[in-house]
Amino acid sequence: MGKLEINKRLKESTLLNTAFEHFTTKGFSKTSISDIVASAGVAKGTFYLYFKDKYDIRNKLISHKSSQLFRTAVSTLERSPDWETLCIEEKIVRVIDNIIEQLNANQALLNFISKNLSWGLFKNALTSPVLEDDVNFADVYEQMLEDSPYMFRDPETMLFLIIELVSGACYSAILYQEPCSLEQLKPDLYGTIRLIIRSHQGELKPGRSA
Repeated sequence: MGKLEINKRLKESTLLNTAFEHFTTKGFSKTSISDIVASAGVAKGTFYLYFKDKYDIRNKLISHKSSQLFRTAVSTLERSPDWETLCIEEKIVRVIDNIIEQLNANQALLNFISKNLSWGLFKNALTSPVLEDDVNFADVYEQMLEDSPYMFRDPETMLFLIIELVSGACYSAILYQEPCSLEQLKPDLYGTIRLIIRSHQGELKPGRSA
């Protein structure tokens, strides 16, 4: 990679990080592009080389931060000695548990993502990494489905239901301890996730055994 390309990616990363700092401290509505570029130490024209407007950098920031959560979870769990032997529902539960613990440790990130996340943005985060080192979770999810001996009905709907459940439940439990603490919530949450997966699980794939 040439020096020019390295500098471009560094500026984009700096703008994303600076925007995140402003959005999580001042709030999205109270942050201007002028605030972001002044703190990042770049010209306003440089901002528009990477982003259309404030909404564009917010959306790409959600994609980037979501991807970082998945990257940390997957890279950590793939080092587990039993990862390859787990069934798909246990893999998904472990990934979610890791992400929940990351969000519990970084509640500003949880607040930012939960306030601004929509399924369309999340789906884009799965399939369109913002930076080169962002993980394409769609590929990871497809590999989980491929490794499973079972076929699955509407896997996108299955993932949508899981994400919606986890997002709402964890936001309330982590930030407000409602309807209970996170640790109290986890057994019911993970049990429900397993039920969602099983309800979409179909027949064994030809030539595969359970």
